[in-house]
Amino acid sequence: MFIYLNTTLSSNYCIAEIEPGISDDIVLDLGNQEGALLLTSDKDFGELVFRLRRIASGVVLIRLSGLSTISKAEIVTRAVNEHADELLGAFTVITPTNIRIRKIEN
Repeated sequence: MFIYLNTTLSSNYCIAEIEPGISDDIVLDLGNQEGALLLTSDKDFGELVFRLRRIASGVVLIRLSGLSTISKAEIVTRAVNEHADELLGAFTVITPTNIRIRKIEN
């Protein structure tokens, strides 16, 4: 599932629900067009951004398997609220115990 978070934080939408089966490249392009932050659990976006050097407005990789949906939502919400100024233009990984933020060199 992919979720875009508009940079104004006022209009969120879910690409997976809009166009199921959409390719990762197109998802990344849509996020860039919107200037939106991509929230995903798909590790392939790390390869797109770092190995293939694709431009991204910002990607948050959510690595919270095994936690309840409520716990995941609380952790992601807290991370976005606490690090909002750092997330755009960065590749961020959220785990149960850590948040790593690495600026994307385009």
